[in-house]
Amino acid sequence: MKKQKNYQSGKAPIYLRITVDGKRCEVTTGRCCDPIQWSTSSGRCNGKKDEVKSLNAYLDDLQNKVFEAHRQLTEKDDTITAEKLRDQFQGKVAKQRTLIDIFKDHNQKMEALVGREFSKGTAERYRTSLKHTVEFLQWKYKINDIDIRKVNFDFITEYDFYLRSVRKCANNSAVKYLKNFGKIIRICLSNGWLVVDPFARYKNKIKKVERVYLTEQEIDTIANKELASERLEQVRDIFLFCCFTGLAYIDVKNLKGCNVVTGVDGDKWISIKRQKTNTPSRIPLLPVASALLNSYQNNPICLNTGMLFPVSSNQKMNSYLKEIADFCGIKKPITFHIARHTFATTVTLLNGIPIESVSKMLGHTNIQTTQHYAKILDIKVGADMALIRERYTSI
Repeated sequence: MKKQKNYQSGKAPIYLRITVDGKRCEVTTGRCCDPIQWSTSSGRCNGKKDEVKSLNAYLDDLQNKVFEAHRQLTEKDDTITAEKLRDQFQGKVAKQRTLIDIFKDHNQKMEALVGREFSKGTAERYRTSLKHTVEFLQWKYKINDIDIRKVNFDFITEYDFYLRSVRKCANNSAVKYLKNFGKIIRICLSNGWLVVDPFARYKNKIKKVERVYLTEQEIDTIANKELASERLEQVRDIFLFCCFTGLAYIDVKNLKGCNVVTGVDGDKWISIKRQKTNTPSRIPLLPVASALLNSYQNNPICLNTGMLFPVSSNQKMNSYLKEIADFCGIKKPITFHIARHTFATTVTLLNGIPIESVSKMLGHTNIQTTQHYAKILDIKVGADMALIRERYTSI
């Protein structure tokens, strides 16, 4: 019973109080009682009249409903708080948040922003991550979706195991898929749909992979090889252009005449914003790159599209590059991105270009990314040490 502050006489309202872990909430019962008849210890009305018995029976029924609400929450393995018990008791069941629905909503919003805030590649990676998550739920739990509150540390470790064993993902692929999944978890934490971060104790790191690049001899072999078809020659030319400019596939595909500018030295430069990071990249055109660019000025596809090169899909370019590598007797696993690695190593760092300049031309946001290339250049280390070898031969 709760008497109002200005109470003087008459009946006072009765409330139902729910307390969990010292925190409480109250609900009005909609009934009143004379304070003289109220028993604080029993929480019931004293007396033997029918109206007293009816009131107490009603209060008993309310209490039993709270116990039933507690049982229902326990059965769902839900976190029990005073507020949740009250809502369950009153039938105000909160909307269930499920992992796959949240993941799909994230991906739909990302798709809508492709081209403005996200690249097609990023959206594709999240589509693949969602696909793996759906398949994991089927493999592990035989369900199509799961309450987000049931995603815990055990869920993460099982998902990691699934990616490495069933999907046969390499370490870096597994870590990247879980990194994508982690973004969905962070959304849930920010919205209060999750209280504990399931990634809190998860530890896994990207393993450094040795980057493949072409040597000067291999570049010359590809450049001078007589190829069987015009399509292979075009792929070879675009690949070599990227070897001498450091452009990534998507950046050379989108290259237009407006991206060729006159630099501070009066020569031609490439000036772009990298699609991947949206960072500016300005690269002086070497004579060989300028010659390759000029050779496609009258190409019908280029004239029709306004692009500087007739670039096919990345998949086709990689397929043709494998043919070219076979023709040239190169055993390295060549992909289009190898051109960028080659520019960073053979064309620039090995020729004494400072790493700060290389980083700026590549459009790296962090010089540590560029330093990965410098670490693999044993040839450069050998050349540098040769400069002082003679000095210490007599000691």
